[in-house]
Amino acid sequence: MIAPLSYYLILSAVLFSIGVVGVLVRRNPLVMFMSIELMLNAANLTFVAFSRYFNTIQGQIVVFFILTIAAAEVVVGLAIIVSIFRSKATIDVDQVASLKG
Repeated sequence: MIAPLSYYLILSAVLFSIGVVGVLVRRNPLVMFMSIELMLNAANLTFVAFSRYFNTIQGQIVVFFILTIAAAEVVVGLAIIVSIFRSKATIDVDQVASLKG
């Protein structure tokens, strides 16, 4: 038995909302990155759900590209966080307001 499309869309909306709240409320950049990844995965779930509903493969191809871009984003983001931590000795977003040396 296959769940209806609305179940997947509701789950995706809930995941996306949790991600938005995580980005807006938390000040730790690692938690912010995890929240952004949660939002990307919610979009991926929507693409896959519509791909299955319309019986096409284009949604799954888009998900593959989104996952590739997300992996690159995490690598660059973590490198920036490590660089900021080495220079400022903190990663609190409120204390690190500018990238001046």
